[in-house]
Amino acid sequence: MTPFTAYLEGLETVWQRAVLGEVLRWVGEKFPDLTPKIAWNQPMFTDHGTFIIGFSAAKAHLAVAPERAGILRFSGAIERAGYRHSKELIRIPWGQAVDFALLEEIIRFNVEDKRDCAAFWRG
Repeated sequence: MTPFTAYLEGLETVWQRAVLGEVLRWVGEKFPDLTPKIAWNQPMFTDHGTFIIGFSAAKAHLAVAPERAGILRFSGAIERAGYRHSKELIRIPWGQAVDFALLEEIIRFNVEDKRDCAAFWRG
């Protein structure tokens, strides 16, 4: 049982569980040094106690939360991938492919950018 099992089991549809489960497994395998956890009722990954990225399932999309700095840094790539975003959130419509290369870039950026960050969130 992973920290995400109960969250995934509570999702409304099989395809939400499948897609988000795949993303969470991928992050865990690609970034084994990150710590998986549930906080604020969302699956997330942290590094040395600081937030790196979070995910949640909404009715119409997979929500990816890399903090504002990640959105600003990659807004063009996010839009080119066909995703919409706000200041804090990327929306990947259900049924649209997850751009794992972009996700990897965002996570690597956050890990590096927050290397010396002692707080959970950026200041």
